[in-house]
Amino acid sequence: MTGVATGPKERTFIETARRQQIVAAAIDTIAEVGFAQASLARIAERIGISKGVISYHFAGKDDLIRQVVIEIIEASRAYIIPRVFAESTGPARLRAYIDSNLAFMREHRNSMVAILDIARNGGVMAGGGRRVDGRDADVAVHLLEDELARLQAEGELRSDFDPGVMAVAIRAAIDSVPHRLVRDPNLDIDHYAKEIATIFDLATRVVRGDGNSNATVPT
Repeated sequence: MTGVATGPKERTFIETARRQQIVAAAIDTIAEVGFAQASLARIAERIGISKGVISYHFAGKDDLIRQVVIEIIEASRAYIIPRVFAESTGPARLRAYIDSNLAFMREHRNSMVAILDIARNGGVMAGGGRRVDGRDADVAVHLLEDELARLQAEGELRSDFDPGVMAVAIRAAIDSVPHRLVRDPNLDIDHYAKEIATIFDLATRVVRGDGNSNATVPT
């Protein structure tokens, strides 16, 4: 009886692990050879399984790519959000937002290259018929704009900049990195992150009456 009771749980665990393995192989394959050349057979060969094993877990390449995009997005949110909200001041949150976005890109280079190539090839449809592609950047801009406006209203950031324009500029600086990674795998993302975090800190900080700001530029 014990074996019968635990069997399904074990199979679910194994299936989940296999799906994660296939998704990871798809990311690495797309990053290496491009979306168009990343066939199911090629992905299967990468991890030493048959194409049929992928077909058991995913209903074709579109289904697999959809899961690739979902997992990359979910992983980035799980990485970034706690780091941003761990900070208590507006300037620190903005710096954490920039730093964590770019740190995720540094640690997940293949994911960034893969999702960029997926977007270039038209993206994939996610649940509810929403297309997952480059237009998701618009969502990121709007969320950042709302957060900047909130921090302005609370006196945490300078009140006389346009939060929409600033959000576009910040996201443009961040979202250029995957393109640069394609051209330069050795891009020094840490240096880049430090520079643009300082630029946007200076652009958004509150300047007090004595000429001092509410933040300091790191050395």
